[in-house]
Amino acid sequence: MSQSSTAVNQTITLTSDFGLKDPYVAEMKGVILTLSPNATLVDITHGVEKFNIRMGAFMLASAAPYFPKGTVHLAVVDPGVGTERRAILIQTKLGFFVGPDNGVLTLATQNQGIEHIYELDNPKFTLPKASCTFHGRDVFAPAAAHLDLGVKPFKFGPEVKDPVNPEFAIVRQRNDSFIGEVLYVDSFGNIVTNISSTEIAQAKTINVKIKELSLKFTFGKTYAQAKPQEPIALFGSRGFLEIALNQANAAEKFHLKAGDKIEVTPV
Repeated sequence: MSQSSTAVNQTITLTSDFGLKDPYVAEMKGVILTLSPNATLVDITHGVEKFNIRMGAFMLASAAPYFPKGTVHLAVVDPGVGTERRAILIQTKLGFFVGPDNGVLTLATQNQGIEHIYELDNPKFTLPKASCTFHGRDVFAPAAAHLDLGVKPFKFGPEVKDPVNPEFAIVRQRNDSFIGEVLYVDSFGNIVTNISSTEIAQAKTINVKIKELSLKFTFGKTYAQAKPQEPIALFGSRGFLEIALNQANAAEKFHLKAGDKIEVTPV
């Protein structure tokens, strides 16, 4: 244990695109448990689509609010591993997030209120021979374990003032309209956008432009407020605007996928 730490033993979550066929997740867990044997490890998911940073960010942001204060969240969806992209630690009002500076941490940390961001460049808190291709095991897992042991965030490296802010985390306003994008399509075909309830909280209906379509949706609180096969707009359980069809697949009907642009105008 580092002399600068005192045992805290918070929960550590893991999110990745590694899947479970390969030993990668087990290797990360082994590193964490070697350094912090009493750590509580919880898998959010390892089923993120390969290299899909947007999907990883959504999964992490969906689950993170339901963990105790002080939780350490480790997220690895990292197509730029080994390049000049930074490895970072984000301290929020509620916890800590460790991962690549590519946007995978952005949605979750913005929701919790970012206090500080530090670059992970202190070799005291990595494995002795860090691989260029597996920072999840050699950089991020040791950082999560040392945080679990009580190492102060500022000891990991210099403060970062210019983190990556991905396009999927940005909602632009033009006059009365909000321009965002499809963040995620769930297994029911519900279209989850990156537009939050704070931006159009009071609307009863909205006009939506998606690709070549201009549509009008009534707001509801549940999917079942629409008749079967009929559309409805609502704020889902994660606080994002959703476009849905009751008992049908909205993404198929409107030919939408993650990353597609969407313009919403409250009426």
